[in-house]
Amino acid sequence: MLRTFVSVLALSAGMAAAEEIRIGVSPGEHGEILEQVAPIAEANGLTLDIIEFSDYVVPNAALADGDLDANSFQHVPYLDNQIKDRGFDLVVVGKTITTPMGVYSSRIESLDDLPEGGTVAIPNDPTNGGRALLVLADQGVIAVNPEAGLVPTPLDITENPKNLKFRELDAAQLPRALEDADAAVINTNYALAGGLSPKGDSIAMEKADSPYANVIVVRRGDENEPWVKTLVDAYHSAEVKAFIETEYEGAVIPAW
Repeated sequence: MLRTFVSVLALSAGMAAAEEIRIGVSPGEHGEILEQVAPIAEANGLTLDIIEFSDYVVPNAALADGDLDANSFQHVPYLDNQIKDRGFDLVVVGKTITTPMGVYSSRIESLDDLPEGGTVAIPNDPTNGGRALLVLADQGVIAVNPEAGLVPTPLDITENPKNLKFRELDAAQLPRALEDADAAVINTNYALAGGLSPKGDSIAMEKADSPYANVIVVRRGDENEPWVKTLVDAYHSAEVKAFIETEYEGAVIPAW
């Protein structure tokens, strides 16, 4: 279901009327940041109608179908996988933020405390599920086949000393899975939406040098439209960067 949670209607000085675009986001920081981008874009003649999606799959389909003009919710490996699997003709026009993935638990305080045969919940989409496994591998919990690249699955696990079981769930459901799993690997936007603090509540975090920078995406053919430059420039403003650094205290990092 779509939910518009900010729509700025205004005229820009020196222009007859503001141009309006529809931009899709996932819950949490992506929408919160675009709320800060909106008045800067408005001052330059671009109105943002920001639409929230609870399902990772929908914003690319909506963009490809023309229901959106842009989206801002995903990292490059996820986009690449969607393009490969679904044939979307979409292109990146600017970087936004990096949101390190975290491991959370209501039962243990360290990954060393994971029990024999314990359950770890991970996202069920190939890219974020693979990312979660790589976080665990980097922490020494498991080992995965390097030939799987950035998208390993549980079938690519080559070492699992504690015989952990992996429960694959929709990414948005993972904060609630903490009631039933020994740990869960959760994207930052869903952790924040679930009331979790990446810095205060995680028991492990993805390293800062991960390849998962998030991006603004449009349909191929629109990348040179003037409104795209206005949008990206507004996002990359000093004001937005300062908001990110102050608001999220390192849980969300500017990627430009």
